[in-house]
Parts: sequence; structure tokens; C-alpha cells
Amino acid sequence: MPLAEEKPLTIWIVSGEESGDQLGAKLMRSLKARLGNGRLRFGGVGGHAMEREGLKSLFPLEEIAVMGFSAVIARLPSILKRIQFTADAVVAAKPDMLVIIDSPDFTHRVAKAVRRRAPEIPIVDYVSPSVWAWRPGRAPKMRIYVDHLLALLPFEPEAHRRLGGPPTTYVGHPLIERLGEIRPAPGERTDEGPIKLLVLPGSRRSEVSRLMEPFGEALALLANRAPRPFEVTIPAVPHLTQEIRTRAETWSVKPRIVEGEAAKWAAFRQADAALAASGTVTLELGLSGVPMVVAYRVSKIEEVLKYLIKAPSIVLTNLVLGENVIPELIQWDCTPEKLADALLPLLRDTPERQRQLQAFGKLDVLMKIGDEAPSERAARIVEEVLGSRLRA
Repeated sequence: MPLAEEKPLTIWIVSGEESGDQLGAKLMRSLKARLGNGRLRFGGVGGHAMEREGLKSLFPLEEIAVMGFSAVIARLPSILKRIQFTADAVVAAKPDMLVIIDSPDFTHRVAKAVRRRAPEIPIVDYVSPSVWAWRPGRAPKMRIYVDHLLALLPFEPEAHRRLGGPPTTYVGHPLIERLGEIRPAPGERTDEGPIKLLVLPGSRRSEVSRLMEPFGEALALLANRAPRPFEVTIPAVPHLTQEIRTRAETWSVKPRIVEGEAAKWAAFRQADAALAASGTVTLELGLSGVPMVVAYRVSKIEEVLKYLIKAPSIVLTNLVLGENVIPELIQWDCTPEKLADALLPLLRDTPERQRQLQAFGKLDVLMKIGDEAPSERAARIVEEVLGSRLRA
């Protein structure tokens, strides 16, 4: 039920990285459509996308957008200062609601501080931490400072119910709004000409530095074994393009490096197979119908944490499907020889390739949410939580 039209509303949104900024911007747009642009005021932390929707960020997102255990430790003093500064600002502003988006090392600490000092402010968390993979004890602790959780993956509500987490609603992954860009049009993906191979070494500098060498060596081994010639395309994020170019100079198989979303999705629509770092890109490839091999390497410090991981796979697509159809080569298994061996069957019509393609056909049903777009459903849940608090 819509909230009373006459009351102005202030919603603070705190994100911690680029993907959260994109989610926040779509949520802001949907909230304005539901509640009226004129009655909403926004505050918080975000990037360029959220600023275009009317947010004046407390500070540039780049100051806290660090990923990985080692990177967070190195920047910990400045991040802790920003956590305190952000929590102070939220409490002083007394908004009608606080929405935190992803980046739990930052946003959850802000939420905890706000809940201790201003328990009357309702808090919604957009994007679940990976409690189903490791540190499941975080789920019940979240109930203390999160009133409702908006999940991107369909298995997460049941995971939180089982683990004692906060009330959780699956609102859909933003990728399902982009299937027209991700999937090939008739004739766009063909069996003619060279095999089109995507290589995706990650969107973080640490991933690129650890994966480019074994990926390049795997391609060199594959060149002598592939059923026909292949072309390699690397869609690069802008801040890593030059590093990828430099590292690719040592490869015997020279890739085509493209930038920008349009070029990335065009490469996806034409691709026959992919070699990818673990991450959201595996879900993008699955929805596009591109069979893949997934690899990952971490630092020696982070390697210790693997013993805490409880999930049956690190590949999002495998987790959504509920079966490990995509091979994953992690840490010491991420060798050129093993990568080439796993990728070779995907370059022709084999049972391994067909198994992945058939599994990908289930993703639409597993991830569907009805007629609403993910951002629209998220905005509706935010409005419901806000309404219940205002009526209390």
C-alpha cells in the first residue's frame, strides 16, 4: 500500500563499490517512480550513477572501494574512519530509512553503529553476504541490525531461514533485466570461422596479476590441440586495460582487448566458450549460454580461509543450478595444463559442452521473479518495510 502522499521522506543509501553504486541508482529511480520524486530526499555514500539520481555522496566512493582481504587490511585505518564518519552522519540526519548495499566490510559496520545509536531507523540490506559459503554465524547476527534483506540469488532466502538470518526476499539479479543485451540474436553466434573464445581474468588488479600468466600459457597449449583455429577476446574494465595489455604482450596467442559494456556484450553474444575468473561474470556467461571453465587464485593469507568455506562450489552459476556442471580450478589446480585440458572439450560438440548448455537452459526458470524488474521489486519491499515502521 503506498505511503501517505503528504509526508516527505528521507532515505539514506550507503554503498561501497561500483556494483553497489549501480544497484543503488536503479533502486533510487524505482523509489522515485513509486513514491514521487518531489517527496524523496536522498543521502549517503555512492558513486557517479547514484549522484546522477540525486545523491550527494559524503565522500568519493573510491576512498573505500577496496576488495580482497589483503587490500582491506592495508587500508583498514582509513576505512574505519570512514565507517565512523558515515555512521555519525546517518544518526545526525535521522533519515526515515537506511539502505546498505553489498560491501559488508564497510556497510555492515555502518549499520551496526547506526542500530546501536539510533535503533528507531529501519535498515534494509540489499545484497546478501555469502553466509551460505563461509562464516554462516554472520546470518543470525545480522538480525540484530538488519530488518529486511533483499537477495540477488534465488537460494538465499532459504539459506537465511535455515541459518537464522533476517527476513529475506529474493528480488532478482539485475542481470535478468539485461538478457536482450547478453543473449545472441539469430545468426550472431555461429559455427562458422574460427572458434571465438572469451578470456576474463577478473575485474580486480590482484585477480589479473595472478591469472593472466596461467591463462596465457593455457591458450598456448590449446593452440596445438584445438579442433580448429580460435580467436581470443578479453573484455577489460577501463582501470585494468593497460595492465591487461602489458601482460598479454608475453602471450603467444594474441588477444583482442575490448572496453566498454557494448563491446563486452557483443563479444559474449558471439562467444563459443570462455575461460573466466570466478565472480559475477560466471552468471553472465551462463545466462548468455557460453560454456566455461572457471579458475581462481588468492594470496597465501587468503588461502588459509579456504578451510572455512562451506559451499559446494565457488561458481555462482553452479550454486544457482544446484549442481556443479562448470569445472572450477582453484589455487594449485589453476595450472596451464589443467586449464587447457578442461577447456578443450568445450571447443567442440561433446558431452561436457552439452551438459553445460542444457543446465544453462534452467536458469531462466530458477531466477524468474514475475513481471517486476529486480529494482522495482526491491523498491516495493523497501516501501513496505518503511510503511510498517511508520505505522508502528
